[in-house]
Amino acid sequence: MKIKRIIIFALALISIGLTVGLFSCNRIVSVVSDGEGTQTMDEEIPIGVVVALTGKYAEPYGFPMQRGFELARDEINRRGDVNLRFITVDDQSTAAGAKAAVQQLVNQGVPAIVGLAISTHLKEAAPVAQENRVIAFSSVSSAAGLSAIGNFIFRTSLATDISIPLGVMATQQKIGYQKVATIYDAIDVYARSSNEVLKTVLEANGVEILTQETFKTDDTDFSQQLKNIMAVEPDALFISALSQEIARIVAQTSEVGFPDTIHVISPDLTMDEVQKAGDGAEGTIGFIGWSSISDAPGNQTFIENYRAKYGIEPEPWAAQSYVTLNVLANAIKVAQSADSTAIRDALAQTKDLPTILGNFSFNADGDALYDQIVLVVKDGEFQVFE
Repeated sequence: MKIKRIIIFALALISIGLTVGLFSCNRIVSVVSDGEGTQTMDEEIPIGVVVALTGKYAEPYGFPMQRGFELARDEINRRGDVNLRFITVDDQSTAAGAKAAVQQLVNQGVPAIVGLAISTHLKEAAPVAQENRVIAFSSVSSAAGLSAIGNFIFRTSLATDISIPLGVMATQQKIGYQKVATIYDAIDVYARSSNEVLKTVLEANGVEILTQETFKTDDTDFSQQLKNIMAVEPDALFISALSQEIARIVAQTSEVGFPDTIHVISPDLTMDEVQKAGDGAEGTIGFIGWSSISDAPGNQTFIENYRAKYGIEPEPWAAQSYVTLNVLANAIKVAQSADSTAIRDALAQTKDLPTILGNFSFNADGDALYDQIVLVVKDGEFQVFE
């Protein structure tokens, strides 16, 4: 179902901005730049890139993001509309590293920064960009409310308060679950947001939550939580976690003997977690922004070019980063300026831009809107969840 057709339903169900506890800032959209720091369009425009190149988030998030950004930059520069140059800083897989990286790039005078994968990191780093009127455009983070930190903050991932209501609607209609359990990382900002949205949406749909199990980032043994969940006999289990913990939890459902009657749903599931989880991933459902089986215009060309350049299949975070830079480049082209305020204003007005995610728009807070895909793992591969 199209987001545009049911966004009223999603908004009616929840008001997550109140629960996240973040401050909001009105997005003042104009078509006039303040003129400060303006470059001519013939010059190279420096773009800050903050990704994890070391630490635990490098392999699942940082490297795919970097590849997606690089592929997009090369294509954009060849087209000749704008000429982008990267200044890349390693966030070292920490919130402190992300904040320091953003400050370093702000000091170097970049008009925009892309990357910032982890919601916990964006929450710490975004205020630095906002205070200095520099665009922070996250390609991966999705905790509800983070774009409302300020009108220079934008995101490509579907925020949890957009994605989860749509996913719950699709899965409940087919599975018909009436009682569920959740498990989430009590430390991570994204995981807490995901679980809070799930709680609100499920309860609004008359679904009983039997138990909410928690763990902490970097935990490795989830057997007790999973046994607690099996004991209450839910129809479905919702997992809210980052990549490393998703893979371990899904794998351990098989190890503790999860019955087929409990449907496992992980909103941010990707093929990386499916492969790491092995047989335990069979039947797991995910709410996905990008898929290799999508028929969005240009998607198959993107996949072919990615394979040719890197010799591997593209990952969702690479695809979303590819889109992020293309959306940013389009805004620079529209603004005909490298001034951050002019680019910000053009970004805010982005509507139905064709991308490999589908037609791409921003809502009033700077969160992305496009069609979501719900997938299920069958025989170790993703298939569309009909």
